[in-house]
Amino acid sequence: MSWAELFERATTCDATTQAIQDRRGNLQATELASDNSASDADEAGFRVVADADVLAADLLVGGATRDALDHVRRHSWVHLVASDHLLGQARALIAEFAPSELAADWETTIVDQRLRVEHPSEDHPALASAYRSGATQLLTLDGSLTATGANLSLQSHMSVSIRTPDAFATVFDPAPVYEREFGNSYPGPDSDPRQ
Repeated sequence: MSWAELFERATTCDATTQAIQDRRGNLQATELASDNSASDADEAGFRVVADADVLAADLLVGGATRDALDHVRRHSWVHLVASDHLLGQARALIAEFAPSELAADWETTIVDQRLRVEHPSEDHPALASAYRSGATQLLTLDGSLTATGANLSLQSHMSVSIRTPDAFATVFDPAPVYEREFGNSYPGPDSDPRQ
């Protein structure tokens, strides 16, 4: 299923970014049916982790969360990294606002498009996905993670910039990132973010 089809189906859902944040605190992560395959973390490219609230808001709300993740979807060399735990948490959050069929179709679509990493179940799914993959960007709506103190305290453990989706969408410039990652001139977007 394409992103355009998923986004169209989600227009009937009554969700806001604030409602997603509020519900997130009450949910326990659910597990995806894991195929026990190896992690994809060794694939080359720029890595971004989107927390469960950002993944849910991308589908259900749009706006800055969709703008941020469109940067990922527009470039085949920019990889969305997510563990099964993280996707399970996002699916549960989506199911709070949308029909279970939409949540299942979202999961089927995103599972094929993410880089999979593994981590212990007790770890914070987004932080662990970033740590295990070496992602340099983590997008979240969780103010406790985007606070300056949280960003600084994590720097001794991993090199990650934790941003809100609107901050990422504003500052992300693919040209210098591509040139740094691959040593070549940026060729422009190479993917349709709605496919």
